[in-house]
Amino acid sequence: MDFDVDGGLSLITFWGLRVISTILILIAGWMMGKYLSRMIFRVRKLDETLKSFLGGFVQYTVFAIAIITVLGQFGVQTASLIAVLGAAGLAIGLALQGTLSNVAAGVMILVLRPFNVGDFIQFGPNSGTVKSLGLFGTELATAENVYIFSPNATIWNADIYNFSRNPQRRQDILVGISYRDDIDKAFAAIKEVLDSETRLLRVEGKEPQVMVNMMGDLSVDIIVRVWSSTVEYWNIRYDLTKAIKEAFDREGISVSAAQRTLQLVSSQDMDEQKKKKA
Repeated sequence: MDFDVDGGLSLITFWGLRVISTILILIAGWMMGKYLSRMIFRVRKLDETLKSFLGGFVQYTVFAIAIITVLGQFGVQTASLIAVLGAAGLAIGLALQGTLSNVAAGVMILVLRPFNVGDFIQFGPNSGTVKSLGLFGTELATAENVYIFSPNATIWNADIYNFSRNPQRRQDILVGISYRDDIDKAFAAIKEVLDSETRLLRVEGKEPQVMVNMMGDLSVDIIVRVWSSTVEYWNIRYDLTKAIKEAFDREGISVSAAQRTLQLVSSQDMDEQKKKKA
C-alpha cells in the first residue's frame, strides 16, 4: 500500500492552517472583547455597576461570535447551532421572565438615572434613602432606618418621586389663627420671624410670602411659603414652626384649635321641645 506523500502533506497543511486560523480567531475575539470592555469602563457618565454588566456582556458576546466563526470553519452548521441556542435562550427567558424584567428595569434605571445612591425617593407606598443600586434590586433605608429591598421592576413600574434631586425646594407652613385676632398683627409677627431666618432664599420669584389661604370653620388659615436648599428643608420647617408659635405667644395671638360645645338636655326638656314643635 503506497502512501501519497503529496496528499499527506496537503492534508497536514490544510488542517494546520485551520488550527492556526482557529487560534488566531479566538485570540483576536478575546482581545477585541477586552478592548471594547475597557472602552466601556472609560465612559464617565455610566454607573460602575452598569459598566461592569455591559463590559462583561460585550466581552463574552464578541468571544461567542469568534467561537461560532471557528465552528463554521470546521464544517459545523452554524445556522442550526444559532437556531438551537436561540430556542434555548427563549425557553430560559420565559422561565426567568420575572428575573429578566428586573434586570431590564435595572439597566433602564442605571441608564436614565431617576435617582442616585444617597437620594431620598418614594415609589408607591414605599420611601427611603437609596443605599445601593444593582441590576436585580435596589436597597433602601427608611427614615426609621428600616431595611427595604425592592425589585427593580417594582420601582420602574411606579411613579418615582425624588426629594433630593433638585438643589432647592419650596414648602408651605399652614398656621391657623382665631377670628378674634388681628390678621395684620399676625402677618407682622410672621414676617419678623422670616426676616431673622438667614437660611431662606430671597432671589426673585422665591421670596418668602405670607398669604391668607382660606377662612375655615374654626380659624383663618395663613400660608407661610418659603424656599430653601433641599438639605435644610426639615430643619427650617421645624425651626420656623417653633419660632412662629413663640412670636404669636409674645403678641398675644392665639393659634386656633378645634373646640366643641356640648349642651346637655334632659328628657323633660326634650319632651317640652317636642310639644312646642307639635
